[in-house]
Amino acid sequence: MDPSVINMVDEHPLQQAVPLLAPEQAARLADLFKSLSDPTRVRLMSALAQTPELCVSDLSTLLGMGQSAVSHQLAYLREMSLVRMRRAGRHIFYALDDDHIQRLFEQGLDHVRHG
Repeated sequence: MDPSVINMVDEHPLQQAVPLLAPEQAARLADLFKSLSDPTRVRLMSALAQTPELCVSDLSTLLGMGQSAVSHQLAYLREMSLVRMRRAGRHIFYALDDDHIQRLFEQGLDHVRHG
């Protein structure tokens, strides 16, 4: 085989490409997007994106769902670090975890509205 052909193969553009995400990071990112794949969770995040914080009973009323179902979804969103909670007496208030989550939600919504 001609040595120049071997050199061309050795210098393939993919060898200069940015490395892929590590498998652990890819799995965590996939889990993040999976957590946003449920319409109820997206509606919860929509309510929290528009209000500094809401309690379970307010979210239940807004979504027309039982408090148990709302609490279950909020627990999942908390586990995924998408929402945070604050206890005040007997009430627990929820908010989006941080500005990153607010921007993620808004960018996803912009993308949906654009299409």
